[in-house]
Amino acid sequence: MKSTLAPAAAAFALAAAFTGPAWAAKDVVAAVASTFTTMDPYDANDTLSQAVAKSFYQGLYGFDRAMKMVPVLAEGHEASKDGLVYIVKLKHGIKFHDGTDFNAEAVKATFDRVTNPENKLKRYTLYKNIAKTEVVDPYTVRFTLAEPFSPFINSLAHPSGVIMSPAAMQKFGSKGMAQNPVGTGPFKFVEWKQSDYLKVEKFAGYWRKGYPKVETITWRPVVDNNSRAAMMQTGEAHFTFPVPYEQAEILKGKSTLELVAAPSIVHRYLSMNTQQKPFDNPKVRQAINYAINKEALAKVAFSGYAIPAEGVLPNGVEYAAKLGPWPYDPAKARALLKEAGYPNGFESTLWSAYNHTTGQKVIQFLQQQLAQVGIKVQLQALEAGQRVEKVESAQDPATAPVRMYYVGWSSSTGEADWAMRPLLASESFPPKLFNTAYYKNEAVDDDIKKALNTTSGTEKTKLYTDAQKRIWNDAPWAFLVTEKLLSAHAKGLSGFHVMPDASFNFDDVDLK
Repeated sequence: MKSTLAPAAAAFALAAAFTGPAWAAKDVVAAVASTFTTMDPYDANDTLSQAVAKSFYQGLYGFDRAMKMVPVLAEGHEASKDGLVYIVKLKHGIKFHDGTDFNAEAVKATFDRVTNPENKLKRYTLYKNIAKTEVVDPYTVRFTLAEPFSPFINSLAHPSGVIMSPAAMQKFGSKGMAQNPVGTGPFKFVEWKQSDYLKVEKFAGYWRKGYPKVETITWRPVVDNNSRAAMMQTGEAHFTFPVPYEQAEILKGKSTLELVAAPSIVHRYLSMNTQQKPFDNPKVRQAINYAINKEALAKVAFSGYAIPAEGVLPNGVEYAAKLGPWPYDPAKARALLKEAGYPNGFESTLWSAYNHTTGQKVIQFLQQQLAQVGIKVQLQALEAGQRVEKVESAQDPATAPVRMYYVGWSSSTGEADWAMRPLLASESFPPKLFNTAYYKNEAVDDDIKKALNTTSGTEKTKLYTDAQKRIWNDAPWAFLVTEKLLSAHAKGLSGFHVMPDASFNFDDVDLK
């Protein structure tokens, strides 16, 4: 496939185009890889938009740098024995950016909005199990669920689960929150020019005394990899993520910069449409797993900043089971294809959810590997609109055009349920969720459902391990790699971190 990278000289010219006024000592510029879809986390599917929204929004719970769940606007919670009722106690003395009080009424208004199907918010699926949100007193909220859901507090910690100002919701309407965010976070929204920048400024009334330590953050979407790297080298940006793997050694050699390779729970996989031939045959799917050298893939496409997938879920997700890696054995792959009735291989299509350089390298490598066992694939890297049309909007598994699909996922609740159910439960076929393999195994479905109904860690471990072993053997995916998360920052910048789910933690950001 044709590369979209500009020559190095052009990259520096492109970076210069973003030059603005001289930045004050406490004005941070962060260069990121794509534009933001919305400032409403409840209507965002992309991690980046939710990560940036942490500037001005906070939830009842959240995650620290290591994806350990921590209370944020909540003091704590209690759950009923039947798993249906959660009582959450709230912190006192917190203000929204518009000067109104954070309290139980604000929590109720926020969750009433997302659980109303008429609002058609993308995160409705994550919170639709909330049957009722009630104000017990000004600083106590009662959530009643439609059915037991053991990772409920984890779902409140999801980056989308923020609390919005009821006054702002009334003023701007549900749809208007996409452009007018008002939260309790350390920064206030200033301006968003979609293809250019998003700017936020310090909130003087922030409830954490002494924070934030910087005056502004300007988030700049810079799609071109070389341009982003050039902005770091010229000092025009203080932080960038992701660092393109091919640029890692260059930035690593700059004395003014620090390159960070952080652990991740972002796994990359190749789903196969199990409802259509030839992928309805598990031997074909197993053959494809044997045909791919994951160690070589990590080196070729990720410059060594990745490890072969060790299971269905990456290490770091709660209840992940180590089952692999799947061995590289092209002879075994050819034998399985012969047993499945394809001694000479077959032809198919391989789509990528990404059109950036790394995504192109991955699918080109996969194309070469599969060709060695007789599988010839045509490649297409999809634009965002094409992903929605061709993959996410298909109504019928029997006619869905997707065959082999390279994509990735991170569980932003930190728990196995959100790493498995949206991708591998039979209830999650597109357009509802993201089971692009159209995988269905009744035993797996049963394990996932039972795990939701128990709060026993021992029982959940047993159920999730059983489900993962079945999925690993059924091979609805080619299990590829877990990538490391590469970022770079100026040595004067501290407290700006990439979290394992590829979100950001910048609670302690400072610039000297």
